[in-house]
Amino acid sequence: MNETAEPQPLARPSVVDALANALRSRILSGDLPPGTALREAVLSDAYEVSRHTLRAALRALATEGLVQIVANHGAHVARLTDDDLVSLFELRTALEIESCRLALERNDGKLPATVHEQLELLIRACRAKQSEWHEIAAAHARFHEALVGAAQSPRIEEAYARLATELNLFLVQLRPVWSRRRMIDHHRRLVGDLETTGDLDALRRHLADGLESVSERS
Repeated sequence: MNETAEPQPLARPSVVDALANALRSRILSGDLPPGTALREAVLSDAYEVSRHTLRAALRALATEGLVQIVANHGAHVARLTDDDLVSLFELRTALEIESCRLALERNDGKLPATVHEQLELLIRACRAKQSEWHEIAAAHARFHEALVGAAQSPRIEEAYARLATELNLFLVQLRPVWSRRRMIDHHRRLVGDLETTGDLDALRRHLADGLESVSERS
């Protein structure tokens, strides 16, 4: 980079970005559940924006997989179908299993401190009486991101990051059937199994259990 070159102004968040952020937060918190119609008249009035701005924000969320837009039928919060979930979990499983294999190989059969730290934070979030589901979902996401990060493979992390919003949408759908106690026990057992036996099938079973739970809901 030429340090003498004239600096360019930094881009500032636009109204479209701010609106997309607000709607994303409501979707991932469960305030706007999967399948909810996103009516232009209602939302443009509520946020005091033009319909053009609203449509741009919805298109941005559609590229993340959080919103589905159907011609002549408007937009609604995406609902992951069984086929969507299977495809998502095939890729997620491949990335997480390879990440754990590398992490255990590079750390003498143990997971690094970052994974244990995120497990403790997940447990705290589940135990906190005042915590909301979206806080637990965020802690859950950080735990699995730590598992992937433990591999120290930038390419795997980059690929996993692209799944992030759809994985969070999956957590919204998981909410009705998973208790906080189950969340704690499930993840404690996973870390214990990985470090005690090095059995990567423990992770495969862990992820499959989550997928089956959503199938039970539907």
